Amino acid sequence: MSITKDPFDPNVDLWNECNERSGDETDLPKSEADVLKSTDKIQDENDSFLIKRAKDFNEKDAAARMARAMESSIMHSVFETDNNRRKFLKGVGAGTAAALFSQFIPFTSLQAMAEDAMKNMEKTKLKIGFVPITCATPIIAGHALGFYNKYGLDVEIIKTAGWAVARDKCMNGEYDASHLLAPMPAAMTMGLGSASQDWRMVTNVNTNGQAIVLANKHKDRQDPKSWKGMKFGVPFEYSMHNLLLRLYVAEHGIDPDKDIQIRVVPPPEMVANLRAENVDGYLAPDPFNQRAVYDGVGFIHRLTKEIWDQHPCCCFGVSQKFIDENPNTFMVLLTTILDATYTAEQPDQRARFAESMSPRNYLNQPSAVLKQILTGVYPDGLGNIKKVPDRISFMPYPTQSMGTWILSQMRRWGYIKSDVDYKKLSDEIFMSAEVEKRMKEMASKNEDLKWSDIPDVKYPEYDIYGKKYNPDSITDYISSFDIKRT
Repeated sequence: MSITKDPFDPNVDLWNECNERSGDETDLPKSEADVLKSTDKIQDENDSFLIKRAKDFNEKDAAARMARAMESSIMHSVFETDNNRRKFLKGVGAGTAAALFSQFIPFTSLQAMAEDAMKNMEKTKLKIGFVPITCATPIIAGHALGFYNKYGLDVEIIKTAGWAVARDKCMNGEYDASHLLAPMPAAMTMGLGSASQDWRMVTNVNTNGQAIVLANKHKDRQDPKSWKGMKFGVPFEYSMHNLLLRLYVAEHGIDPDKDIQIRVVPPPEMVANLRAENVDGYLAPDPFNQRAVYDGVGFIHRLTKEIWDQHPCCCFGVSQKFIDENPNTFMVLLTTILDATYTAEQPDQRARFAESMSPRNYLNQPSAVLKQILTGVYPDGLGNIKKVPDRISFMPYPTQSMGTWILSQMRRWGYIKSDVDYKKLSDEIFMSAEVEKRMKEMASKNEDLKWSDIPDVKYPEYDIYGKKYNPDSITDYISSFDIKRT
């Protein structure tokens, strides 16, 4: 959905639920002139009301957009579908509906609330770290395409060589926020591999978006059971890449600690290590999977979406200290990241986002490679052209089940030495409630997001590589695996 559309207009498709629309409904243009041209399609009572709102709404005003998003969110929570909303508005009139809602919900104060947050930001100049991979698309393209500026933020994004460096700069206070791997806020909070400091997994900046790549000499070793003795790279120990690689090989009878070697290799060094035969393959983020194909040194064995579709990967991380000290700035920053993430998910934006990230100061990659990744039309290095539109997705909601699954695997492999209260820890670190509140306030979602990534229950179950994950039975889930360190 466009957050500029008027939720009190009965003729617009607000939440992009296209299957609900009748054939004679069309989106009513947003300008006053276009509203005037469409008066034959709306009730007389709606006419003056909608024209006044069109006059009052300033699409270039970020606070006005935020207020309208809040209105949309409230309408969505009440009516759930465009069809229900349109029927109600056409039945009672937009002005009457607004008056009715205003008895219970202070719509008139929403813009003031948004303006207050933006005018009272504790800090506007921010430093945000990123590792140069496509998982960071909302953070990087958010800068390249002006999303931060749109919300009144002056952001410097800083390219970081790898995750250990990113962690250290976060914990030293050099970054106000950072692109992190989904398990990292938990590891940082629990003091795994570093001192303990409270960091929060705020949103997913991507889901899917990873792959297992093998060197070309292994084209005849597609069966993981034949991988004994091979060396694999992952970008960091506390990463979805490490956890997913371990899950994958263990399900094929390969002990990741005994039968293969897993080495930490910074993402920008992945292709060079594959070419130099320092590793036989890697489970890594893009663009380095597709770059191996582009450079003719490797092939894509399997996308990680085939292991767990819409799995979390990277996140937007912020310290609890920053949130406590800068609540208004945090609200605006979260809104910015969600806006950029929503836009990145749109199919018609993928090529634009790819081109924006190509320059040296961002990803320093050929735009053709980035387009193959973001559009999902790509050669796999085995002579095939694949079409996988959700090869990488941008689903921002961090479910609590994602959090508990990550913790369960950290326990399975001995990173967490004893059982913990998985749900309590996940509730603390994964900011599902805060993100859901902001997402619903913004209501900037299409039918794929809906926000369709907000589950009906707090702890949804997942099918992960052929096994049901029930977050109500975590210890049983861990015990169900034949290969584990517990």
